[in-house]
Amino acid sequence: MGVLSPNCSVFNVTTYHDIPADLLNPALGQRLAAIDSIQMPDWAAYVKTGVHTEKPPVSKDWWAIRCAALLRKVARNGPIGVNHLAQDYGGRKATRASPARPAAASRKIIRVALQQLEDSGLVAKADLKIVAGEDGDQKLYLGRICTSQGQKLLDEVAHGLKKEAEISYPGLSKY
Repeated sequence: MGVLSPNCSVFNVTTYHDIPADLLNPALGQRLAAIDSIQMPDWAAYVKTGVHTEKPPVSKDWWAIRCAALLRKVARNGPIGVNHLAQDYGGRKATRASPARPAAASRKIIRVALQQLEDSGLVAKADLKIVAGEDGDQKLYLGRICTSQGQKLLDEVAHGLKKEAEISYPGLSKY
């Protein structure tokens, strides 16, 4: 059995782990905006992203960028549920007299975005077990995971950003 050298093409494959999120998410958001099943709902233009924010987002493409960030997080940390994602996207809620407290982000936004990613085939629910209940058998889910199609999309976008990432982050090329 031979040993692979660092010059081998196996080590030159760029994945979404190699590209920083500030470069990957906008490019991935542009690719997701082209998919028909991922569209910003009508109500999303008027809602805040959590109780810790004062105003709704002002960016026109914030829905696509949020979907891209969710896809990346599900791929990196999956299986992961809506509650953990809401805590990740939360922030500090300012109170008047007492110190600020942590607050979770809007679960509705995360849930609808994940459902759209599921409809496009990029994310799937991971089964845990089937439980017998009064209403019949029910499935319990462990969380959501990235499908092979989602993995492929992430890696394609990351590979296209490799040169830009090496320019923006010069020390990145040695990894």
